[in-house]
Amino acid sequence: MKKHLDLLDLQILEAIGAESPRNMTTVADKLGIKDATLRARLRRLKPLIFLNVNVYHTFIGLRKVCVLAKAVLGKENLLFECLKAIDFRLYVSRVYGEFEGCWAIYAIPPRNEAEFISLLETLERDGVAENLEFFWSTCFHTVNPTTNWLDKQSLEWIFSWDKWVEEMPLQPTELPYTLEDPSAFPQRADYTDVFILKELEIDATASFRSIASKLGVSLQSVKYHFDKHIVKRQLLESYQVISFPFDSSESDFFFFVFMFPTQENMAKFATSLFNKPFSRSIGKIFGENGLFVQLYLPRKEFRRLIDSLSMLVNEGFLKSYRYFIQDPRFISRQTIPYKLFDEGDWKYDQEKYLKTLENLTIEPIEKPQAIPQENL
Repeated sequence: MKKHLDLLDLQILEAIGAESPRNMTTVADKLGIKDATLRARLRRLKPLIFLNVNVYHTFIGLRKVCVLAKAVLGKENLLFECLKAIDFRLYVSRVYGEFEGCWAIYAIPPRNEAEFISLLETLERDGVAENLEFFWSTCFHTVNPTTNWLDKQSLEWIFSWDKWVEEMPLQPTELPYTLEDPSAFPQRADYTDVFILKELEIDATASFRSIASKLGVSLQSVKYHFDKHIVKRQLLESYQVISFPFDSSESDFFFFVFMFPTQENMAKFATSLFNKPFSRSIGKIFGENGLFVQLYLPRKEFRRLIDSLSMLVNEGFLKSYRYFIQDPRFISRQTIPYKLFDEGDWKYDQEKYLKTLENLTIEPIEKPQAIPQENL
């Protein structure tokens, strides 16, 4: 593990994920430490962690879709730039493994689904992508840091793969609402709500006073919208604590697509990941017994994970899986596109995006430029 994370650091991150980065007094009380000690630790950890919120996009009138795109060889960076150019993107990353390409996540207005698919299909026509796959999804369930599988004496991580496989059939099958197929995508937010959510996506500890100043409204107005709209209407799915418990020079991020023979098996697999240190986020494929999972894992453990998945396939528990390795040099993440929210609705401009992609593909980028790593 990284030398700069000691046991108390890990316990603090675990407690913040379980409680809230906006309620540090409760976190300190839970850990039995002084508030000043907690804040001093967080100041030291600040360059190493990210504290964000996850928006429940379903209740702000947006539907999530994951796009898996195989790049035409030589056009890998151009594909990345094209996928980045669409306003409604949440996350784009270069990936490799099964092929060279990109994994991207968008949240778009449901009425524009057909236009969005048509838009990205122009990348195949223009010779940038060879294959595009669209996976409509629920929102994602965040797995925050945990000290499960940590030997608290030696501070070494113990990857109990055999135990994980053995316990899989005994896992609960009740899924959080974020992993259930929504029946509708209601608009429960106004512009103030969307702006507050955007600010908290950047920094979950941002003060209401600073947000009020940016919005040009009163502090009381921001507090009211947070309590009565964002919390009460479930516009905020969870708080997210992003940290790197394993040595980043010896670890990788992976995107997996898992398919299961039954909904029960899928649910048990998902809940088995809720307290695992290598699990980052989980999404369900809409209308199918399938999951998207992002993992962060030491390379030396990866083959043992694959061995475990092979056992689950042989036992009939898991139907199939695919995986892609994330290229940490090429990652782009952004908040919800609040500037496109006007008069209670999202503004999707197909002609603008078509023109943007046309300009990119006509004047391709000659030399790949590594993108500074953002929040993973």
